[in-house]
Amino acid sequence: MMNVLHCAAMAAPGGSEQGGGGMQTLIMLGLLFAIFYFLLIRPQKKQQEKHKQLVESLKKGDKVITNGGVHGIISNVKDKTFTVKVDEGTKLEISKGSISTVIKKKSEEASKE
Repeated sequence: MMNVLHCAAMAAPGGSEQGGGGMQTLIMLGLLFAIFYFLLIRPQKKQQEKHKQLVESLKKGDKVITNGGVHGIISNVKDKTFTVKVDEGTKLEISKGSISTVIKKKSEEASKE
């Protein structure tokens, strides 16, 4: 007798939860998406926008470092590339997206003197 009541009690909750299971799944997926958005997607978009503004603000005479670790001074600005002077007589043409860091800007050096 006890065994029959126990089986009936365990079967009842499983049958009544099926209707709400789909809604719970949607809520959990929504929460998971919100977490991914605020922890991964949004900060990456901000970082990309900041890098884009950095690249657009570069001009002739700025000291830069590329993603490959090359240090140089911008000697010419084109639509999609920079010409970077690496050493006397050595210039490299690199894409604008490959600039990772600006060491010093020309205007900052003038204001320090």
